[in-house]
Amino acid sequence: MSQYLGSIANKRSLSNEFLGKVSRSFKDLSFNFTKHPITGDIVVLKNEEAIKQSVKNLVLTKLNERLFNPDLGTDITSYLFELNTSVAANELIEQIEQVLGLYESRIILEEINVDVNDSNHFFDVNIEYLIVGLPPEVQNLSFILVRES
Repeated sequence: MSQYLGSIANKRSLSNEFLGKVSRSFKDLSFNFTKHPITGDIVVLKNEEAIKQSVKNLVLTKLNERLFNPDLGTDITSYLFELNTSVAANELIEQIEQVLGLYESRIILEEINVDVNDSNHFFDVNIEYLIVGLPPEVQNLSFILVRES
């Protein structure tokens, strides 16, 4: 019995090393709905890739898009039509911080960069974060917001 308690103590000391929590496995379906080559089932994303998809989904979801949770999401596409792009970039960063802080508790934000390209009218968004419970390795998610014509 004491050996079992000792193993729990070891797990606790390891969990304190990685942001205070022990991570479990995360799984999600791929939004591409591609078939697995062997099983024929829909491809399953695991751990880092599942969280990356969730972060991108939260950021790209528009406000009022989800019927029973209208506050979930951001209004980032409206910033593509702003005249003062530096102010829009700062507001965009604030909205990303807010939605990820409220709805994605599995991550800790490290840095959000928004580069503005005035001539081509797009934002280059780069989000860096740590996953709670995993060894401290910075995850990176980058995408481009373009005005669709």
